[in-house]
Amino acid sequence: MKKEIGLWVDHREAIIVILNDGVEETKRIASGSGKHIRYSGSAHSKTPQGLKEVTAEDQRDRKFTNTLNKFYDEIIAAIRDAETIQIFGPGEAKGELEKRLEHEGLKAHVLAVEAADKMTDRQVSAKVRERFPVKN
Repeated sequence: MKKEIGLWVDHREAIIVILNDGVEETKRIASGSGKHIRYSGSAHSKTPQGLKEVTAEDQRDRKFTNTLNKFYDEIIAAIRDAETIQIFGPGEAKGELEKRLEHEGLKAHVLAVEAADKMTDRQVSAKVRERFPVKN
């Protein structure tokens, strides 16, 4: 049984299209992270003892990172048994997921990592079927 997976991913959600011997299934995984705002400049201050203060920004960053780690773990669990994987999407999430797959020993299964704008489920499905056409 041949399992091919294509997925569109950003920091908010993943749309996973699973082709199992030509039979298509679509899953959606939400990260629950919301929008992450990065601030510029140094907001870090030192206490009189020389220790770094934990700012609200540090706490937000840590929470965002933990949420993304859980999100990527959920995606990896859903795609772990794929023979081939195609990853696409806007921004940094696709590269971050690729690094996580490498760390999990699944890098060899990644066929392609491509930039892509926001897409509907149908567009994602069409792109995956284009990459993995059904062979008769």
